[in-house]
Amino acid sequence: MKSKIEKFDIMVIGGGPAGMMAAGRAAELGAHVALLEKNGSLGRKLLITGKGRCNLTQAEFDDKEIIKKFGRNGKFLFSALAAFGPEEVIRFFEDRTVPVKIERGGRVFPKSDRAQDVLRALERYLETRPVGNPENKVEIIYDADVAGFDVAPAASGGKIASVKLAEKGYMSAEKQAMMPARRIYADKFIICTGGKSYPATGSTGDGYQWAKNLGHKIIPPAPALVPVKTKEAWVKDVQGLSLKNVTIDLWQDNKKQDSRFGEMMFAHFGLTGPIVLDLSKKIGELMEKGEVAIAIDLKPALDHDQLDARLQRDFKENSNKDFINYLPELLPQKIIAIIINLSGIDPRKKINSVTKEERKKLVGLLKDLRLTADGTTGYNQAIVTSGGVDTKEVDPKTMRSRIVDNLFLAGEILDLDGPTGGYNLQMCWSTGYAAGTYAARP
Repeated sequence: MKSKIEKFDIMVIGGGPAGMMAAGRAAELGAHVALLEKNGSLGRKLLITGKGRCNLTQAEFDDKEIIKKFGRNGKFLFSALAAFGPEEVIRFFEDRTVPVKIERGGRVFPKSDRAQDVLRALERYLETRPVGNPENKVEIIYDADVAGFDVAPAASGGKIASVKLAEKGYMSAEKQAMMPARRIYADKFIICTGGKSYPATGSTGDGYQWAKNLGHKIIPPAPALVPVKTKEAWVKDVQGLSLKNVTIDLWQDNKKQDSRFGEMMFAHFGLTGPIVLDLSKKIGELMEKGEVAIAIDLKPALDHDQLDARLQRDFKENSNKDFINYLPELLPQKIIAIIINLSGIDPRKKINSVTKEERKKLVGLLKDLRLTADGTTGYNQAIVTSGGVDTKEVDPKTMRSRIVDNLFLAGEILDLDGPTGGYNLQMCWSTGYAAGTYAARP
């Protein structure tokens, strides 16, 4: 326990992307900043984004298009993106010796393909002392286990006065109970603790409970951008097979509910890959109402009639081939056995003996390969969390709480989640930058 009073202008809780950006920006503007991180190092989740390559933003420079990607709450990001959008993010990192490259789908990565380089640039940002304020670099407090907040009575404004830190496990529970909690004071507080995805990195949803205790409404969290489990066992036989340029449609009660085009992959438990991840949130929502069918169109460039016409031409050209020997011209080798089994066509049947009904069934399978959703793989594999602090209770320009005057919130703790492709990190940079900027103002 420290006897001296620890007091800062701004305290940022959470050393992820939003937290590091908020802390660095506030210090850059002259504030005396503390950054509290529950782990022994910063950016643990950042290091595993993009499979360790860090898809740090999206090269979609039209803010309106980005806003659309975030759905019902997207408009909340209008001001934050205007101030610090993808172009500003790219400039920020390139100015800090992290050149970037743009890949398929507008995904922006460091040229080195190393998330560690992105983290190091942010750490340097936190170490920078502003001109005229040489003492004001960010003070990072590691292994900071926040136990709660001290809040002034409503009659005194209801502001947060300090955070309470729990002692670490080297001390017995009895001894901890006898000792005063360590308190750190600040004028303003920014919560950037993220969601509940990848809990092994420290994202355990603590911030939701803190925000709720402080009076905020929490939209129920759920895993998002997460692999999907299916009921059909045959997916195990094709695990690892990646399919490009396919379409997935979601069906419920004979109505198409959503659709994506792009790349997917089979796994031993079901499906993953970009378009599956993008649909996972919708699948979770639909499953609360009933069964969800996942229809994979393996040949989306052709409609049913066009595909049937192609098969008829192929069958004439390969009339003396066995059915199984023709299929490699049509499908990846790994899925052929599955299609044969589902079609019911004898694999050794000559092409010229395949009936019209069998051919029509084959067309149906290629255009509508059905699976049944059986949930998601949960927070352990979710890239982000949907739900969180209700954005109606946060000022979209400043990220200041409308409930607690000296509280700001940024990043994944907010009820904001977008698709794969760098959108969610962009949201963290933008909201963190806004929170740091406005918290540093008098």
